Amino acid sequence: MRTMDDLEDTAGFYRHFAVHEATGESPTYVAWAHGVAADDEVLALLGELPVPRRQPNLLFAAARWHGAPTPSGYDELRTVLVGRWPQVRATMLARSTQTNEIGRCATMLPVLAGLPGPLALVEVGASAGLCLYPDRCSYRYTDRSGRELARLDPADGASAVLLECRVDGAAPLPTVLPEIVWRGGLDLNPLDIADPSTVRWLQMLVWPEHEDRRARLDAAAEMLSGPAAREAPVTLVRDDARAVGELVAQARREAPQATVVILHSAVAAYFPPDLRAAWPGLVAGLPARWISQEGAGVLPEVAASAGCAAPEEASFCLGLDGQALGWVHGHGRSLTWC
Repeated sequence: MRTMDDLEDTAGFYRHFAVHEATGESPTYVAWAHGVAADDEVLALLGELPVPRRQPNLLFAAARWHGAPTPSGYDELRTVLVGRWPQVRATMLARSTQTNEIGRCATMLPVLAGLPGPLALVEVGASAGLCLYPDRCSYRYTDRSGRELARLDPADGASAVLLECRVDGAAPLPTVLPEIVWRGGLDLNPLDIADPSTVRWLQMLVWPEHEDRRARLDAAAEMLSGPAAREAPVTLVRDDARAVGELVAQARREAPQATVVILHSAVAAYFPPDLRAAWPGLVAGLPARWISQEGAGVLPEVAASAGCAAPEEASFCLGLDGQALGWVHGHGRSLTWC
């Protein structure tokens, strides 16, 4: 995964997205990204936006919000972009790519379950906080042949949110879910999952062909709009990642018996370059454990410590306290343990 500063070369960024991120995942987004990269008029429109706002996922979600049909080819996208650009532009400036992919809990769970409990979770880039409820999901881990390796459910029974993950290597798959006693998150724009417009925007961020992810999002939104959220509330703070120390301190005050865990997935690519460079040192100085799931080029020091090569379909490096443990699919579909 490239970083947002790479968007200075907008056409190159879209070509890279088409080839390295969308291929094998979304034929619609492959066609759309290649189309944008070759379209001088649309590139000029994108050039009106601040560099971080030119990203493919944001453009495509905003276009779908304003009527671009999916699945479809580039002509249908272009009709919306050119014909409704003021509306699309306003949405891109007002909203963010806060893809709250709860499937990433499946690749974090073996790490979380291996830490001394109970746990207090502090998520950076929490969006609506869905990934702060790994203990409320069900999990099914399989090998490449489809053989079930492990199945876990919450103590009160199977969850409506079932996360499936293929595993390669000797991952320490847990037998019970971790106990989580405190949940907090940082986000520049925390989202309210009980708001129907929030759920609709999050649906726009799910790639067109990913019906399983869309159904999972709906199930998670319904779950966390009900008793689950009331019984285990989240402290969501509107601030940037630099405030993580304050939230860690709050977690330690309010849950002194817990191991505090800072976690984030597909977030550090959006940090300003200075914060991204300083981030490993910043979290290392805090009284907390640190789980990261980021692109290899986003936290290169973590990726460089991996004991195995990344498989083609798993481009995010899973790390604990700055040391790579393996590689994961960006939406939590697979885990390769080194």
